[in-house]
Amino acid sequence: MCSLSTIKKPHAVCIPYPAQGHINPMLKLAKLLHFKGFHITFVNTEYNHRRILKSRGSDSLNGLSSFRFETIPDGLPDPDVDATQDIPSLCESTRKTCLPHFKNLISKLNNASDDVPPVSCIVSDGVMSFTVDAAEELGIPEVLFWTTSACGFMCYTQYQQLIQKGLAPLKDISYLTNGYLETTIDWVPGIKEIRLKDIPTFFRTTNPDDLMLDFVLGECKRSQRASAIILNTFDALEHDILDAFNSSILPPVYSIGPLNLLLNDVTNKNLEAIGSNLWKEDQECLEWLNTKEPNTVVYVNFGSITVMTSEQLVEFAWGLANSNKSFLWVIRPDLVAGENAVLPPEFVTQTKNRGLMLSWCPQEEVLAHPAIGGFLTHSGWNSTLESICGGVPMICWPFFAEQQTNCRFTCKEWEIGLEIEDAKRDKVESLVKVLMDEKKGKEMKEKALEWKRFAEDAASGPDGSSFLNLDKVVHQILLGQTDKN
Repeated sequence: MCSLSTIKKPHAVCIPYPAQGHINPMLKLAKLLHFKGFHITFVNTEYNHRRILKSRGSDSLNGLSSFRFETIPDGLPDPDVDATQDIPSLCESTRKTCLPHFKNLISKLNNASDDVPPVSCIVSDGVMSFTVDAAEELGIPEVLFWTTSACGFMCYTQYQQLIQKGLAPLKDISYLTNGYLETTIDWVPGIKEIRLKDIPTFFRTTNPDDLMLDFVLGECKRSQRASAIILNTFDALEHDILDAFNSSILPPVYSIGPLNLLLNDVTNKNLEAIGSNLWKEDQECLEWLNTKEPNTVVYVNFGSITVMTSEQLVEFAWGLANSNKSFLWVIRPDLVAGENAVLPPEFVTQTKNRGLMLSWCPQEEVLAHPAIGGFLTHSGWNSTLESICGGVPMICWPFFAEQQTNCRFTCKEWEIGLEIEDAKRDKVESLVKVLMDEKKGKEMKEKALEWKRFAEDAASGPDGSSFLNLDKVVHQILLGQTDKN
């Protein structure tokens, strides 16, 4: 473990996977560690660093001498559009090219001036686990932060089993459509039963050498070498799965979420000013929401990576229009694959008095607003957890990765979601009406408010499970003050 000087602060290097849904929770965690006395170096890729400065202003990352930003290259050419890079290319590039740059950065930090303490620990995204090599060389602890749900992470750790049992890769492409994915399995630890279609999507390939399948297997294997693993979830929500990790071959797994609720106790204006959005946020939507009655607005946002066809966009649009509900819809410039997102002029005209469309927004504030009655989401984990923290029930249209797993748990286990199987306007309209008007929707709202209370309890001191777990991670793992178990 690290040997810390009594004079020098502990110094944590925090490195997220270079996509919006990974940067946001890592920045929250970095702020919490700073609040607990750590010097922070936050490492973005050069490309994303430029995007943050473009969206938030050239001085937006200059806040504190003890909370600094550094960059490493991601190994890819810059894209032509302001968008998340191709995920498989990014995964391949980060795992193959980033380690030398990361080690050089740590060497630079360790040889810096007196006001920068030596690096004493690394907090890395779970899918940037090449950093474990650097931690082992330096003899310092490394915590891997998997930004997934516990159910999503557990399913990733079962990929090796899927292969050994002959369930993956798929024997034939027809397995995607012939009902094979409806197969139920009952051997995933902590999960009574789950369909193959609810397992994170990267196993859906016929190629045994598929890049993403290999990537997931490699990252899960390397996770075994970490000092600890942390998850942005809370015990009451995913108790059985978190419990099941205790008997796995992984290092200790700690639930330390919801991070946004833990951050409520951190009062530092300079820290609050540091943000991580890669698109410029539209604040006017909050004023628009102020004009709406409680629980009357459907919030629609498919996250930072989901893409759809122009036909699907039109179906969602008319489903929303025909529901006759007010809606706030975030439409990223790159939401439609390969072209600009264009909505039918008749839709815009018909909904102009009850719909607001924008390219990005402060989502946590939106979901906490009393006007929001439901959330049409891609079931990304940050969005799901933020919806739970807002007590907002969901309509789920998962796109890829463990979003399918989150959708299944949201709808079946936590009873706060409805799944869209097919993006057709009649289905969208029908589900919006169920969510906003019908008895089932009201029951889901009550259940969502119940989960919200559990989330608040977990993040509250002095006895909340996540509050205590974060303290354990800091003192037992990152500071190495007692035996890590």
